[in-house]
Amino acid sequence: MLERIAETSPRFKGRMAGVFQGLEGLTFTFGQVIVLGKLVVFHDASATAANILGHQPLFRLGFASCVMGVAFHIVWGFLFYELFKVVNRRLSLLAAFVVLVACAVQAVTTLLYIAPLSILTGGASVSAFSVPQLQMLALIFFRLNGYAFDIYLIFFGLWCVLIGYLIFRSAFLPRILGVLLAIDGLGWMLYLSPPLAAHLFPLIATAAGLAEIPLELWLIVAGVNAQRWREQAAAMPR
Repeated sequence: MLERIAETSPRFKGRMAGVFQGLEGLTFTFGQVIVLGKLVVFHDASATAANILGHQPLFRLGFASCVMGVAFHIVWGFLFYELFKVVNRRLSLLAAFVVLVACAVQAVTTLLYIAPLSILTGGASVSAFSVPQLQMLALIFFRLNGYAFDIYLIFFGLWCVLIGYLIFRSAFLPRILGVLLAIDGLGWMLYLSPPLAAHLFPLIATAAGLAEIPLELWLIVAGVNAQRWREQAAAMPR
């Protein structure tokens, strides 16, 4: 599938990049943010366990949604590499490596997502632990999930900075989109200090909305300027 995508027109690649960006955002956000936000009570292990066991179909749906989000993100990262290698191949390749690391951390986050359910429904395999101990262990895994998600946001922020620079240097997308995406990336990278990022989250979320949504919509509706993309590709060093 990736080979076929690589052979398509730059405008189609741009539109598919926007589509997969949207799909990744919807699926991973649904599982990691919406479902866990509804079920996990971080200061009450007993309430969290009751919510998980009482809403297992929703919890499993959230897990499946996160897995799909990782897959969509890999395709999204590949498409952006294909688009921006004509601007700067080495920098685009670096961005591709960064997004693969981000996807790997996403996968770890997803594994930590499902672990608490395995603990709470382990039956005889966890019989050595008391119910309160199992509930607290499940909550610890949710906290680890949150830490892993923060790490993912740091790498995603670095990717946004790199791609923002490539958009700014490109001739086939509006430069303002690159500036906004780079600012957005700097915001996500503030998760190097989670307390600071939590304090500034309204500003980070605003920057993300002003950068990621317009880029996604531009790619889906307009794609990239195919003629300018080809001109920039022709000017690449061989």
